[in-house]
Amino acid sequence: MAFDIDMIKGVYTKMAERVDKARGIVGKPLTLSEKILYSHLWDGTPDKAFTRGKDYVDFAPDRIACQDATAQMALLQFMQAGKDNVAVPTTVHCDHLIQAKDGASTDLKHANDVSSEVFKFLESVSNKYGIGFWKPGAGIIHQVVLENYAFPGGMMIGTDSHTVNAGGLGMVAIGVGGADAVDVMAGMAWELKFPKLIGVKLTGKLSGWTAPKDVILKVAEILTVKGGTGAIVEYFGEGATSMSCTGKGTICNMGAEIGATTSTFGYDESMERYLRATEREDVADAANEIKDYLTADPEVYADPNTYFDEVIEIDLSVLTPLLNGPFTPDLSTPVGASMTEKAKANDWPLKVEWGLIGSCTNSSYEDLSRASSIAQQALDKNLKTKAEFGINPGSEKVRYTTERDGILEIFEKLDAKIFTNACGPCIGQWARYSDPKNAPKNSIIHSFNRNFAKRADGNPNTHAFVASPEMVAAIAIAGRLDFNPMKDKLINEDGEEVMFDEPTGWELPPKGFEVKDNGYLAPDEDGSGVVVSVSPTSERLQLLEPFTPLGDDITGAKLLIKAFGKCTTDHISMAGPWLRFRGHLDNISNNCLIGAVNAFNQKTNFVKNQLTGEFEGVPDAARAYKAAGVKTIVVGDHNYGEGSSREHAAMEPRHLGVAAVLVKSFARIHETNLKKQGMLGITFANESDYDLIQEDDTINFLDLNEFAPDKPLTLEFVHENGTKDIIVTNHTYNAAQIAWYKEGSALNLIKKENAESLK
Repeated sequence: MAFDIDMIKGVYTKMAERVDKARGIVGKPLTLSEKILYSHLWDGTPDKAFTRGKDYVDFAPDRIACQDATAQMALLQFMQAGKDNVAVPTTVHCDHLIQAKDGASTDLKHANDVSSEVFKFLESVSNKYGIGFWKPGAGIIHQVVLENYAFPGGMMIGTDSHTVNAGGLGMVAIGVGGADAVDVMAGMAWELKFPKLIGVKLTGKLSGWTAPKDVILKVAEILTVKGGTGAIVEYFGEGATSMSCTGKGTICNMGAEIGATTSTFGYDESMERYLRATEREDVADAANEIKDYLTADPEVYADPNTYFDEVIEIDLSVLTPLLNGPFTPDLSTPVGASMTEKAKANDWPLKVEWGLIGSCTNSSYEDLSRASSIAQQALDKNLKTKAEFGINPGSEKVRYTTERDGILEIFEKLDAKIFTNACGPCIGQWARYSDPKNAPKNSIIHSFNRNFAKRADGNPNTHAFVASPEMVAAIAIAGRLDFNPMKDKLINEDGEEVMFDEPTGWELPPKGFEVKDNGYLAPDEDGSGVVVSVSPTSERLQLLEPFTPLGDDITGAKLLIKAFGKCTTDHISMAGPWLRFRGHLDNISNNCLIGAVNAFNQKTNFVKNQLTGEFEGVPDAARAYKAAGVKTIVVGDHNYGEGSSREHAAMEPRHLGVAAVLVKSFARIHETNLKKQGMLGITFANESDYDLIQEDDTINFLDLNEFAPDKPLTLEFVHENGTKDIIVTNHTYNAAQIAWYKEGSALNLIKKENAESLK
């Protein structure tokens, strides 16, 4: 029986009535995305139509998923909410704090040693508040969720941007910051601006070397890293139904890289097959009873331009394998000669040093089996592998089954390192170098989702390229970035010319999935007696103190940093070795904005402290301003906060005294995180005003006392020479979000309302 089957059946029981009512109110056929959104309204049955991209709407998600790096701060916040139990099914997955170095058994033991304090904290909090706990080594959160919790037509939020992976099983699954999750854990509504809708029509069918990964790499090329912002991407067409469920998950997973709110597919036979293969026949049977409600109305897919805000069409029959990168996931190059030209023109190293397969994006049984078919050919054709291999299975269920079926053994014969069922190199947990900052220029290829500078190994000179698992295997064996397995020959150890045959694999294991210990720990039915303790001297964990409201009279603020160009959450709050401090706000704040490039000197972590005139690290300057009682602001470029959902990128500046972040545009999750922490996230009304801001500026907010929805805020920038520039800024705060600001944070408001309800 599936987890939370009664909840799932409850969703299905209400869905038909709510969707029918919504269809009548909207007055036209509905997309799948709209069906799920309208059937999950906080107020229940729909009574009005919402305007896409404009109306803020309260929703009631069905469940929450948290990974260990973000769960720490989320649960530290939930502990302040005054609740005895989580209001909806919630799980915690320990997959981020396991460094890849020597191999699974050694690395897992090391992680359990060095992070035992954090794992014990998460386990005890989960046990106390009714949260399911997945132990270190159980698997990567999004693959475990797909195997155990995702269900067609459901709505889920998760404290990781790649929560969207569950769209492969027909969900609307959305990445959020921990404060958003706390709202839902505490039994409150979750707010989201009603998304716009992008339809992607897939015609034809994948074949040969082309994989589902190539679909999303192509979509990223078309839409860029911000083209999906504020929208749900809904895939449909004969090409969509011909793909496996896990292939759909791969496509949805990397939807985070185009800024999409989420991505999803309509319920079909591949999803039913996957549900039954993962022992959730009860979910499949229940879904089949309302299957027409778990996909768009027929009229929508027949005439998509009428129902979507934007439509893209991709013919899978002519789609070719792609490599995306380096340093951004939307820079696409077809394999082969095009890469030769582009690499030489841009001085990208053509030699490939590592091929990495796995992560939450591509670590399913199908992914590993197809990649292993290429690895087996290397053995059969007597080829010497030129690059090193690393493999991260998605879950213990996948690892155990692939080991049973001999798939992992094939990689091991090529001297591959089988890492723990965890994120590892994908999120910077890779002990590749002893001194990554001074490591050499090189290229790697992986099946992950992100390839920002320093992302995998901390080396700013590592050029990371994203591809399908089978293409990663072929290029790693060849050792050249511009190798085209469809055309190019290799010389084997006997001096013979050989070519790869097309990859083959299994959608699902022919002998079924098998596992001895999946790593799940159920919480006590009554956790009231569980004691959660945090040492006051801990370097890893710190109980939170409420943020103080910033007020409506911010004057004399100083510019902390004017960030130049791309500024992702990796730049604002790095991962890698900093993950160990994710539960200690003060300690992790020492990485605040250290990766952002200072627009005035093109250096990182080197800004002017206006109090002393000296240059120092960003956190050092911020702490000096805070000690002096001086508020600061951060200025940035487009798509500020792109990348991970990590709310530390908002909490750290808030902790260090930053009152406002002024940018050309925000990534969705980061903007929400700033709002939740009681900060001002504002945008230039005139983007060129970015150029007016100078290094020694003092900032005064002229009309913050009139802060209101749809009303711009005016800022005065006083330059060192006494001249001034008045800059008008826009914001997207509604009345409820302004209340968060006035209370100091959304959590402060939750605590206040909870205390009043107990009077």
